[in-house]
Amino acid sequence: MITIKVLGPGCANCKRLEEVSRTALGLAQVEADIVKVTDMQEIIAAGVIKTPGLMINGKLVSSGRIPAPATVADWIHAAQ
Repeated sequence: MITIKVLGPGCANCKRLEEVSRTALGLAQVEADIVKVTDMQEIIAAGVIKTPGLMINGKLVSSGRIPAPATVADWIHAAQ
């Protein structure tokens, strides 16, 4: 099972990234757990300098931007 983490304090961009991730899962036709991480120490430890951050299976794939759903779907396929 794939684990996707959305890292950020809960701002509008963080919520948007979660929506994009859910859309990407639909595009990829994959089931995954989506975890929201709001603890700043954990966010910094993950290597996120600018939020929102996105991790797939423990790998930081995006930071400081909201990628397109198709791009996230590609990352999900690569993580399988």
